Amino acid sequence: MSKRLVAYERVSTARQGTSGLGLEAQRAAIDGFAAGQGAQVLARFTEVESGRRNDRPELDKALQLARVTGATLVIARLDRLSRNAAFLLTLQGSGVRFLAVDMPEANDLTVGIMALVAQQEREAISRRTKEALAAAKARGVRLGNPNGAAALRRAGKGGAHLRATVRANADTFAEGLAEVVNDIRAQGHTSLRAMARELNRRGIRTRRGGHWHASTVRNLVKRIERH
Repeated sequence: MSKRLVAYERVSTARQGTSGLGLEAQRAAIDGFAAGQGAQVLARFTEVESGRRNDRPELDKALQLARVTGATLVIARLDRLSRNAAFLLTLQGSGVRFLAVDMPEANDLTVGIMALVAQQEREAISRRTKEALAAAKARGVRLGNPNGAAALRRAGKGGAHLRATVRANADTFAEGLAEVVNDIRAQGHTSLRAMARELNRRGIRTRRGGHWHASTVRNLVKRIERH
């Protein structure tokens, strides 16, 4: 291993990037490893992006610097990125030496196998999600919120009717996602945060078109369990 390192860190949301959430642990692991090896960290590159995106400009910069300096690219946790096919394929094809602090025995063959597994898993998840939504639609479930609160307000309808309609739409939306939620749980994503991350990763939007959080998943699960 080269005594010169280029550190690559990744967080998946802008909020995490701003707050440093998740970065401190990665940096501590990389710095501890470098100190133990007597190695120098030439530069750090921090990617703040969604796991669904395939472009990783900071990773490209890190690989380029490692390539021209002969340094080793180091990441804190390969297990955290082991399901990210885009990252693994980029790493595999770069020709740059790399090292993961949590899995120092990993090599090009390891990463190649992980990339294939990750790609197959993404395709399987996409297929299961589409099948679940298609099955819900075939049962007559209307997905989305075509008659939400804003439409009712424009129509001049009052409080009780509005609340009842919005509640019915929310229940219908939850019913349509029941099979998706069950699949996510079956894959081992059982906490509210983990379920929110997986829903976002699959590209599924909330009833209002936003991103999922623990609170919105909690409400979704409650509605599903009531029916």
